Amino acid sequence: MIGPCITKTLALCKMKISLQSVVIVAVITAISFLALNRIKMQVPNMNILQLCNCQPQTECSITQPIPAPMETDDEIEDLFNKIDRLIPRESIDDIEKATSAEETKVTVVNPKDNYCVGDLLLVRVDAYDYSGAPKTYGGDYLRARIYSPDTNSSASGSIQDYNNGTYLVKFTLFWEGTVHISIILMHPSEAVSALWRGRNQGFANIKYTGNFTSATSFVNSECGFHLDTQEEVCAYIDKRDKEAFYCIEPENYPCEALTHMNSVNRDHSYLTEVEQLLLNRSNIGLEVSKPLKPIKVASCGRKLKEPTEKCSPGSYYPIPSGYFSYNVWKPIHCKMTQFTNNDTLKDFLKGKKLFLMGDSTVRQYIRHFAENIKIVDYFNHTEDEMQSWQKTLLAVNLEKFIYVQWKKHTFPFVSKTFYSIKEDSYMARQIDQIGGGENTIIVLTLGQHYRPFPFRTFIRSAINVRRAIERLFIRSPRTRVIIKEENARDMDIDMERFSDFHGYVQYLALREIFKGLNVGFVDGLDMTIASACNVIHPPLEVLENLISMSFTQASQN
Repeated sequence: MIGPCITKTLALCKMKISLQSVVIVAVITAISFLALNRIKMQVPNMNILQLCNCQPQTECSITQPIPAPMETDDEIEDLFNKIDRLIPRESIDDIEKATSAEETKVTVVNPKDNYCVGDLLLVRVDAYDYSGAPKTYGGDYLRARIYSPDTNSSASGSIQDYNNGTYLVKFTLFWEGTVHISIILMHPSEAVSALWRGRNQGFANIKYTGNFTSATSFVNSECGFHLDTQEEVCAYIDKRDKEAFYCIEPENYPCEALTHMNSVNRDHSYLTEVEQLLLNRSNIGLEVSKPLKPIKVASCGRKLKEPTEKCSPGSYYPIPSGYFSYNVWKPIHCKMTQFTNNDTLKDFLKGKKLFLMGDSTVRQYIRHFAENIKIVDYFNHTEDEMQSWQKTLLAVNLEKFIYVQWKKHTFPFVSKTFYSIKEDSYMARQIDQIGGGENTIIVLTLGQHYRPFPFRTFIRSAINVRRAIERLFIRSPRTRVIIKEENARDMDIDMERFSDFHGYVQYLALREIFKGLNVGFVDGLDMTIASACNVIHPPLEVLENLISMSFTQASQN
């Protein structure tokens, strides 16, 4: 083995020995090295996928054939089944039987000439299919909002599904003026059923390619959560957290030579032709509320009672949890502090470490601080030719002793361009490496990159993150942890893989997993539905409110 040979050589170097002995040892070492290049070997334990780190956390080994997927425990199955019971079980072979936005009827249940601030507006939705027949089951994925462009005011509506084709949408009228109503059919129930079935059918929608390198050459090899191959594979396994990733082992490269990764959408679908038609852009996000005219809302001498208690960790609220007024988010259950002023932000972050973990939607925070308002400066990053936007970002303010870092989570991470994984680790492991304390804030997000993969993959990662936070609170209970829930995104993307329906079920699961834990929740879904912000990276006016809600909850009492 290499280890004993190197150790023996180092020991001899510390002794006064003859030149002949040195030559003998060198020859033995060279022979051993050449021999090992010809045989299969067990790679030392390593932190995924951090090379040259032999901590007993993650085992990287060669195996044939590929092992069965990691076993699921009862907690994962219980939550999966809880969400599964919410999903419709409908399949069709004729698109005419699917819910039609144009045929669906909407009715205001409590019509008035004038409404008052604080009133409820109730709208009934009766779903019909393309042939004009009423639907007899529910499960359609609807999205509802009210808005007033003149004051940049907007709010989401709550939707009750009676599971018989009828829905009741409730809007709270938070402001006065002319209020418009929007109810859209994101997906008919038949598409929802297909998306859920297809997502949990396997891992074939995304193809990963790993880049293995040496000092003089490189080779690419197929990777993924599951590989249908009889070839020998490198298994990167976190035994404690039961997370695993695999690559086909390239010839003459050890498993720890894996340095970069990319992914592409595979030319594959788990859906039928009719189900794929339902996910065409022309059938997504269609208004069902066109017949509804704007309503008039007066103050009627009323004034909404504003909350006095600051938003704090440990609580989350159903949609609508707030509303926008003049582009400022107004939570209805607690009071949010605006962190839009440079001095306010610098004073709050003074002497603090801010760790941002997850995808590019929370990466927006550090980019805003360093590139837009310039309260911190990027550390001088060096990157190799394959490294791009996915690199770890670090920014500091030496005068105020501010430290801000963004680091992506590892698998699953979806990117067409190759990115380095040399320093990658699962989010739970990242949290384990943080000392914490009253001057440490963690803002994390999980979701967007998990959408194309079976739901149990997301549940497992989220549960592991919760357990890591519990360990953090034991050693550093005053650490602030904020969960930025995933936001809505574009409607013109590959819906089978990245539909907001996948994000919605993950949103529900996160709330179950972190329930009872002293963490803050930032409802990115509610904010982006209310503002009709259908882009993966929300615009500045929404981003500032996401940051303000994060830091309000991170403020020490």
